[in-house]
Amino acid sequence: MSVHRIVVVGGGAGGLELVTRLGDKYGRGKDVQVTLVDRSLSHIWKPLLHEVAAGVMDTATHQLSYVAQASWHRFEFASGEMIGLDRANRTIRLAAVPAAADEGEGDLLPERTLAYDTLVLAIGSTTNFFGVAGAQENTIALDTVEQAERFRRRLMAACVRAQNEAEAPLPSAPVASVAPDSHDAPPGAVLATAPRVEGRPKVNLVIVGAGATGVELSAELRNTAEVLRSYGLKLDPRKDVRITIIESSPRILKALPERVSGAVAGLLGKLDVDILCGDSVAEVRKNEVTTTAGRVLPADITVWSAGITAPPVLGTLGLAVNRLNQIEVLPTLQSQSDPDIFAFGDCASCEWPSHGFVPPRAQAAHQQASFLVKAIDARLKGKSLPTFTYRDFGSLVSLGKFSAVGNLMGGLIGGSMFIEGLFARVMYTSLYRMHVAALHGVWRMMLDTVANRLRRSTVPRVKLH
Repeated sequence: MSVHRIVVVGGGAGGLELVTRLGDKYGRGKDVQVTLVDRSLSHIWKPLLHEVAAGVMDTATHQLSYVAQASWHRFEFASGEMIGLDRANRTIRLAAVPAAADEGEGDLLPERTLAYDTLVLAIGSTTNFFGVAGAQENTIALDTVEQAERFRRRLMAACVRAQNEAEAPLPSAPVASVAPDSHDAPPGAVLATAPRVEGRPKVNLVIVGAGATGVELSAELRNTAEVLRSYGLKLDPRKDVRITIIESSPRILKALPERVSGAVAGLLGKLDVDILCGDSVAEVRKNEVTTTAGRVLPADITVWSAGITAPPVLGTLGLAVNRLNQIEVLPTLQSQSDPDIFAFGDCASCEWPSHGFVPPRAQAAHQQASFLVKAIDARLKGKSLPTFTYRDFGSLVSLGKFSAVGNLMGGLIGGSMFIEGLFARVMYTSLYRMHVAALHGVWRMMLDTVANRLRRSTVPRVKLH
């Protein structure tokens, strides 16, 4: 029997869970070969990127090497970005992998093709700038670790500059006086010293978009400002660091129940986070943001988290896509255009009967990955494929050390239950631990949890360098 080649493109939460389980199930056997393709060399759970940006999480302790995971779970890893698809010959085209500046001349890997029998697309989403002038050039998105680290470095630099300005001696107030006759100034000259401009916070942070990422980032940034002060930064974390969220909808967290939205808004108010709802961004310049209502907000750093769209490459593959470039799939998660191609996660448009479409959440990707393990097994055995049914277990929003808010749903509680505080924080943390368990098993997840707890006692609470 010939080898059945399963190729999964995208090593996000869903894609990595899928290849891990397929590798454990089939291994490097004679009948099935499982390959993961990703342009990065390591994985980090995307819902944690706001913590990386705020400096409260060190990526070195939470990133997972694809090469190591492939060795542990018996699948193959191919480095590269998918740039083309040949459905007739069932191959994908991967871009060349360039060498870093200190890795010598030429590409590390050339442009090449990879054959498949079953192709699974799980390449996630990217930021949607909605064509706003200056948004792409003058804001930072939080799609990748590199972007999150870039924000963290700029945040630290802005705080250091602000402290330096605060410590500089203040010039005397302007006093208009007639100079005495001297050689230094002509008789009757008016001497005046320009005062320093006071009254604005020394660091202005603007977050565009009040979804989960924007809201969680705002709370973590307030925590970071307080921690930096304890490490000697002479800035008042409330008065000298202004955090503003701009949201075009009438309320924050519009995709979540109104009670959750209201509770989070109240907590952010206590943290002195300014919320501008019902207003959208008209233009972003280097140091300011202009809204459609005419507000002009000073901005040392602007973060864009206002929406998502699927990567542009999906619109070039000859597969049916929607207006956000998401691949339109059947209830089996197969592409409507090709039964040999599956898609799931943020890059897929999957109907959710009586609700619209499956939302782009980590829990959806996890459920779809589990479903695809069964669906691919049925495909290999020549059986009819099952259909995917999404179950909404609720949503949780973390405000860092301050609190967490959310609602739980499902048969276990018989409906919907609002939760807040410590219980919600424990539930939020457990989501990540479930992801780690899916990749490593329960025992290694428990050891990893203990190791991280011990490590925190010997490292700063915020990554300073």
